[in-house]
Amino acid sequence: MTPGTTTASAQFGLGARLAALARIVELGAGRVDPEILDEAGRLLMRAGDRLRLSSEHTVVALAGGTGSGKSSLFNRISGLELSPTGVRRPTTARTHACVWGLEGAAPLLDWLQIQWRHRFARASALDRGESRLHGLILLDLPDHDSIRALNDSEAERLIKAADLVIWVLDPQKYADASIHRRYLSQLVGHEATTVFVLNQVDKLSPEELVECVGDLADLLKREGVEHPRLVSTSALTGRGIDGLKGVIAEAVSQRRAAVQRIEADLDHVVAELVRSLPAHENPATPTTVDPARREALTRALCDAVGLTAVGEAMENVQIARAEEWVGWPYARWAERLRPDPLHNLRLGDLRGEIGDLVRSGVTAQPAEVATAVQGLVDGVTAGLPDPWADGVRDAVRQASAALPQRLSEELSRMAPRPDEVPGWWKAVKLGQYALVGLLLAGILWTMAILVYGVLDVADAPGALLDDPGVLPWLALVMASVLGLGAFAASACRNFIRRSAAAERERLEREMRKRVEAIAEEMVIGPAERELQRCNEFFGALSVVRR
Repeated sequence: MTPGTTTASAQFGLGARLAALARIVELGAGRVDPEILDEAGRLLMRAGDRLRLSSEHTVVALAGGTGSGKSSLFNRISGLELSPTGVRRPTTARTHACVWGLEGAAPLLDWLQIQWRHRFARASALDRGESRLHGLILLDLPDHDSIRALNDSEAERLIKAADLVIWVLDPQKYADASIHRRYLSQLVGHEATTVFVLNQVDKLSPEELVECVGDLADLLKREGVEHPRLVSTSALTGRGIDGLKGVIAEAVSQRRAAVQRIEADLDHVVAELVRSLPAHENPATPTTVDPARREALTRALCDAVGLTAVGEAMENVQIARAEEWVGWPYARWAERLRPDPLHNLRLGDLRGEIGDLVRSGVTAQPAEVATAVQGLVDGVTAGLPDPWADGVRDAVRQASAALPQRLSEELSRMAPRPDEVPGWWKAVKLGQYALVGLLLAGILWTMAILVYGVLDVADAPGALLDDPGVLPWLALVMASVLGLGAFAASACRNFIRRSAAAERERLEREMRKRVEAIAEEMVIGPAERELQRCNEFFGALSVVRR
């Protein structure tokens, strides 16, 4: 496998991890420590910029404190006196760059913000036998312990941007607590992209050198750097310079340092992210609300709006009002003359109260609605980490704040108007009063025959008004009218009761569907979106941890 193939494969895997990290940053807002998300966001920007720039160049930064000799090492490696050396503080005020192979390096140097006057090219590097360093961009950073904040900030920025960091330490200050606390302790997992150089070894005896190297190695391991790469050099005598060049040349030739650095930074961010999460960091959470909980929520909301009571009231009102329209008038008039037992019980006008209930529309009880919603939320958030469970609660609470009002308005619009009367009711009422008219006419006719034909009080105005033989037929007609009216009233009442029951079932069914749709929109939908967000977050986390 060629180096190019290896690099492409690594970048493909890294791309998937970076995409997953971007998804984590997006989904983790409000759920994860914002400082970690900010760090992840900065890494994504830095990684995106670096991967778009030259992959043929490797950025190697020499970092160290004042007096460590990193500028002398920079000059030794480049073979030129490019960076000033001396005893001034800080010796290096601005970053200097030496480039082996300028083609394609300018955009990368611009991104690194290296000033033009501090860029140097080794155009003759191939002539000097340094072909193995072709593609190297060597940086001499400002002293990290500079008393000038500008230089200190520049050093920190480039330490994070470099593909490979070479920490130059000297025998006097290699154990400096400030260096380890501020920088070296952050290098856990960065062994592949970090080299430690113990410089100025010409000041040490062989025994002191062995002791210093061993002590430095132990110190780094205590900091968490398990396998530190240590090189001892002397910029003054040239001792160890070839070995250091060999380490740099290996990184340059592999063209892997940029990817390795991003991977190391990514691993560091992921480790912090995982530490910030609860112990059950990858909960197996369904992304949808199960049918049983959906049904329970719909049933509870129907109870909260009193759907059954509304249906019963609609049915009772329709039956009661139908009696006024299609009932036999004589029976209704006679009913009014009878005493009302409910009045004696002082229960009030129940029929009027039922009518008022219908006219007032449907009202959802906020407390019962809140209890129903809370029951569903508690069920779907069981086992979720607290931040994500709180996220589901907040999303549902915000979406369902207007749920009681929405239920009341929607179901009130669906309820039939109590003052609406079917046309056939009016036709039946007209027919019933026509029968009443016939009965009255028959009674009057009978009275006329009794007066003129039986009692012979006076001469009848017409032949049919004094013929007693007509009386049986009149009696038959009036009995038929009474029977027809009573039968029509009974038949209509039975039909209306059946239709009212069917209408009640239809109304409750339609209202239940509407309640279910509103619950889906204002409760289940927001809950499922948060559950999906949680699953996507932990799915992305599993990808980025690979």
